[in-house]
Amino acid sequence: MSLFVKFIGVGGATSASRVLGFVREATIAAVLGAGPVADAFYAALRFPNLFRRLFAEGAFNAAFVPIFAKEVEINGNQSAAKFAGEVFSILVLVLGILSVFALIFMPFLAGTVIAPAFQDTPEKFDLTVLLARIMFPYLAAMSLVAMLTGVLNSFRKYFLAALAPVLLNIVLISVLFAAIRFDLPDKDVGIALAVGVVFSGLLQLGLLVFGLVRAGFRFVPRPPRLTPQISRLLKLAAPAALTGGIVQINLVVGQIIASQQDGAIALLNYADRIYQLPLGVIGIAIGVVLLPELARALGANEQKTALSLQNRSLEFGLGLTLPAAVALALAPVPFVAVIYERGAFSHETTLATAHALAAFAIGLPSFVMIKVLQPGFFAREDMRTPMWFSLVSLVVNAAGSLLMFPVIGHVGIAAATSLAGWANALLLGVTLWHRDHFRPAPETLRRAGLTVVCSIVMGAFLYGAWIAIEDAFIASGILMRVLFAAGLVAACVAIYFGLAIATGAVDRSMLIRSLKRGGKASPAKET
Repeated sequence: MSLFVKFIGVGGATSASRVLGFVREATIAAVLGAGPVADAFYAALRFPNLFRRLFAEGAFNAAFVPIFAKEVEINGNQSAAKFAGEVFSILVLVLGILSVFALIFMPFLAGTVIAPAFQDTPEKFDLTVLLARIMFPYLAAMSLVAMLTGVLNSFRKYFLAALAPVLLNIVLISVLFAAIRFDLPDKDVGIALAVGVVFSGLLQLGLLVFGLVRAGFRFVPRPPRLTPQISRLLKLAAPAALTGGIVQINLVVGQIIASQQDGAIALLNYADRIYQLPLGVIGIAIGVVLLPELARALGANEQKTALSLQNRSLEFGLGLTLPAAVALALAPVPFVAVIYERGAFSHETTLATAHALAAFAIGLPSFVMIKVLQPGFFAREDMRTPMWFSLVSLVVNAAGSLLMFPVIGHVGIAAATSLAGWANALLLGVTLWHRDHFRPAPETLRRAGLTVVCSIVMGAFLYGAWIAIEDAFIASGILMRVLFAAGLVAACVAIYFGLAIATGAVDRSMLIRSLKRGGKASPAKET
C-alpha cells in the first residue's frame, strides 16, 4: 500500500477523533464557557498530557519505534517480543513511582507548574488540585497505550491505534450530555469530566490489547532488568522525551503566563482545538507512518527509499497544511462561531478565541514540517540534535510569551508558540541539509513553490468573500452560519485543489495510483 494511502488512513481515523473533539469542546463551551471550572479542568488536564507526551508518546515514538522496528526487521518477532516484555515492565515500574509522587505533591505542582496565579483564587486552585489528582492516572494508561501503539505501527498496523483517541471524546461527550440531562452544577461537571478522562484511558488500553491479539503478536512482561537493549532505549529516550513533548512544554509555559488573565487558558484551549484538526489529520498521520517506515528503510540500507519517503511526506504535508493555515489566519471567526458560539460562549468570546486561532495558524506549517523532519534524526537514533533544537524553541516561546503577553494578552502566547515552531523547523531543516541526510528534490521544491502560489490565490478569495458576508453572518442564526461557513470551505477547496491539480502542485499520477491502490486495499489489513 502506498505512503499516500497510509497517510489518508491514519488521517481519516485522526479526523474522526478531531471532529468528535469539536463536539466535545463545543459542549464544554456551552456548559462551562470560559469560566473558572473550565479554566481549572483544562489546566489540570494539561499536566498529565504534558507527562504523557514527555514519557510516553515523545519517548516511545522517537526511541522505542526505531529500535523495535529494526529488531523486527533484523532478528524477527521472537526477539522483538522479548524486548517488548522488558520495556513493558520498566515502564510500569516508572509510571507507578511517578504517579505516587505526583498524587502526594499535587498542591505544590499546581502552585508552581500547572497554574501558579490560581492561588489568588483559592476555590479555583483547590478544584484544579482535585481534578489533577483524579486525572493523573490517565498518564499511566496512555503511556502503555503509546507503547502498544509503537508495536502496532512497527508492524505497519496504523489504523486502530489512530482510532483509539475517539474513545476519549465519546466518553466525555456522554458525560456532558448526562450533566445537561441532570442539570449538574459546574463543579460537579468538572469532576465528572475528570473521571471520564481516566475511564477513557482504560478503554483505549483495552482496544490496543485487542489490536495486538488480532495482529497475532504477544509478549510476556519480564522482571525489570537493565539489559543492554533497555540501556540503549533509556539513553535514547531521555532526549527524545523532551523533544517529543516540546509542544506540550510550550503550552504549559504559555498556560503559566496565561493564568494571570481570567479565561485566557480556556480561550487558548478552544483555539488550540481548531488548529489541531489539520495538525492532527496531517501532521500526526505523517509522524505515525513516516518514522517506522523510515527506520525500516534505513535498517535495510535502502537510502533511495528513505529519501523518497521524506520527499513525498514533505509534499503531502505542505500541500494540505499551507491552505489550511491561510484559511484559519485570514478568516478565523466563522470557524470559531459555528463550533462554539452558543450558551455561555458569547460573541465577544468568539472574537477573543479567533484572534488566538489566527496567531496559532501562522505556525501550523512549521509544526507539520517538524513531523516530517524529526524522523530523519530519530530513525538514525540521533535524539540529541532535535533535543537541542527543541530547547532553543522553548526559549523562543518563553521569551516571546513574556514580551507579547503584556501587550496583546493571550494572543501573544499563541503567536510565541508559532514563532517557536518556525525556529525549530528551520534548525531541523538546515541541519539535515548540511549533513546531506535530506535535501528536497528539485521537483519537491517546485511543487512547494506552486503550493504557496495556490494558497495565496485561495486566501485572497477567502478574505474578500468573508469581508462581503461578515455582517450577514454575524446577524444570522446557527443554521445560516453553518451554510455560510460550508460555502466558504467548499469554494476554497475547489479553488485550491483546482489550481493545485492544474499547475502540478499535486503529483497527479501519484494521486491517481494511490487512490486506485486505496480502493483495492482491504481496510482490515490496516487495522
